[in-house]
Amino acid sequence: MGKLKIELKGATANLKKLSKAVYKLLNQKDNLKAELVFVSKSQIQELNNTHRKVDEVTDVLSFPTLNDICGVVLDRNDYPNDCDRRYLMIGSIAICTDRAKEQAKEIGHSLDRELVYLTLHGLLHLFGYDHETEEDKRKMRQIEKSVVKELGFED
Repeated sequence: MGKLKIELKGATANLKKLSKAVYKLLNQKDNLKAELVFVSKSQIQELNNTHRKVDEVTDVLSFPTLNDICGVVLDRNDYPNDCDRRYLMIGSIAICTDRAKEQAKEIGHSLDRELVYLTLHGLLHLFGYDHETEEDKRKMRQIEKSVVKELGFED
């Protein structure tokens, strides 16, 4: 069985648990990799403006490398241009740490819980999930709730 690796030096235990939970819940089998970067408000605003034409600070942005993969069990052999020797790269996630801190305080939970949720949300976008329609939003939210519960965080 493969694994989902979140590429971040010094990844917290919760992020490692998160990657395992998402991998298992989405029935993945091959070795997958996602990059996670933490950025400032100005950096995320610039990324948001450049890639989405929205000139605002946001909490998380996802940059998938693969298209039309929602619900697909990924196989490295199907994406030879997106692989290194061991992993299929599914994309990158940028999280604004200042915005995450603000949201954690507003909601009343820990920064670690907020970072886990934002990473989860970003990962699901990398796997092709979105919230453009009410049905898509419901599916994505259901997965988020399942993973958050499995990790032992209150929702």
